[in-house]
Amino acid sequence: MTNPIITETTKNSEQLSKRSSQVPFLDLRAAYEELKAEVDDAVSRVLGSGYYLLGKELEAFEKEFAEYLDVRHCVAVGSGLDALHLALRALEVGQGEEVLVPSNTYIATWLAVSYAGAVPVPVEPDERTYNIDPGKLEAAITDRTRGIIPVHLYGQPADMDPILEVARKHNLWVLEDAAQAHGASYKGKRVGGLGDIAGWSFYPGKNLGAFGDGGAVTTNNGEFADRVRVLRNYGSRTKYFNEVRGFNSRLDEIQAAVLRVKLKHLDGWNRRRLQIAELYRRELEGCDLILPYVPEWAEPAYHLFVVRSGQRDALHQYLETQGIGTLIHYPVPPHLQQAYCEIGLAAGTLPISERIHQEVLSLPIGPHVTEAQVETVTRAVCEFCQGSLSSKPPRF
Repeated sequence: MTNPIITETTKNSEQLSKRSSQVPFLDLRAAYEELKAEVDDAVSRVLGSGYYLLGKELEAFEKEFAEYLDVRHCVAVGSGLDALHLALRALEVGQGEEVLVPSNTYIATWLAVSYAGAVPVPVEPDERTYNIDPGKLEAAITDRTRGIIPVHLYGQPADMDPILEVARKHNLWVLEDAAQAHGASYKGKRVGGLGDIAGWSFYPGKNLGAFGDGGAVTTNNGEFADRVRVLRNYGSRTKYFNEVRGFNSRLDEIQAAVLRVKLKHLDGWNRRRLQIAELYRRELEGCDLILPYVPEWAEPAYHLFVVRSGQRDALHQYLETQGIGTLIHYPVPPHLQQAYCEIGLAAGTLPISERIHQEVLSLPIGPHVTEAQVETVTRAVCEFCQGSLSSKPPRF
């Protein structure tokens, strides 16, 4: 039987596609407009200082972010990928050594391992949380394994205690990929100081986003922090004297100043994200969807609100015709990307991740999404699901 909603969508697709977006997936301008006076003052302060790299704004931001996370050290760098890469260099991972990574993650986690000369070894997720499954780690460990990178995916903390237990048992380090988890907590403690070291992204769309690329490494280990500081600045501690072959990866003063402003609002904005997530849960309960699962020990930051549907692509298309922006995080898992074709992991090798990537869809969420916009989204999703249920048996 034909789905009436999809049929109507197809008939009117040209007309509907011209409709202005009722609910954008992400509205970065709204954040700037809310903080315009503070941000403009911060940027003007930097421009007037005549000092644009490795200055007082960077030093202040590193101190404030470390205090926010309750860690000893923060070293800000040029991007989230650089943060992971330089953290791995600080951990002194060796050429050809293995690092356990989630099979279900953004490719940057894998790329950082490759850039450091190591080999990413994928481990399947817990299908409820989408994060790396601690129960599957030991089976992936070999005599070449040196560490584990759990990702706090979508802003949901990974289950760190059993991960750390496995790591300590096998003398492995743990690098948290916290790129999506600004302000998230695990058992009452903020992520970013749970493992040996952590990498952060300040990409503009993150909960704590800059006006360009940016990242940071946090740790309680002073030696690791010192290595990253040297590595980010051409391998130099003193200008024109280079101790190691380093990189150019320095968060600039303007971005640091902007992040200092936004950091003061992060918890409030995260509370708003939680409210929006709760609205989605209430309004979408009973739909033919899998909603995010949150363990009792987790306080997610809700960087993304990700649902799963057996008709994901049709739902994605339908919402687009209704002027609702959605994104797929992510359509292709790393092991099936052309960039990693040489590792030889064919389709079907990692079935849990592959199934997740075929079904996930991210709905609009952010501190400036309104209740009216949530109502628009949920109404459209429910209409789609009702039409789908009338035409075929439920998927879940």
